[in-house]
Amino acid sequence: KQWYQRRVAITAGGVAEMVSEVDATVCTGVWSQDKWKGKFDVKWIYVKDVPNNQLRHIKLENNDNKPVTNSRDTQEVPREKGMQLMRIIHDYKHNTSIFDDFGHYEKRQDEDNAKKEKSTDCDSALIPLLMTIFR
Repeated sequence: KQWYQRRVAITAGGVAEMVSEVDATVCTGVWSQDKWKGKFDVKWIYVKDVPNNQLRHIKLENNDNKPVTNSRDTQEVPREKGMQLMRIIHDYKHNTSIFDDFGHYEKRQDEDNAKKEKSTDCDSALIPLLMTIFR
């Protein structure tokens, strides 16, 4: 089999594959800070909580031999270590997932939205565009 690089994210909530390019023209409003823009589509492979202690023994030689659980976003993971991670995540029998927390996060989002001003960076970026279109 030929190995190819996949854009897969291992998160606190599970494993997802990035299935589209980043569309930087879209403003999603999902970030707590408005310094990031854009969106991309993902296909969830696993949605489950796997405790860090199940993965901590996997050390990344390309990250000063730190445990994989100390990795930052966009950390490259060598193929063999990635296969180890996926096997552990696949085999782990979980009792909880991020779905259990949706009520909490929806409540927080509603509270945050109530605090935010009506005008965001995304809205103000649309004004010159709309002015150009309607001239």
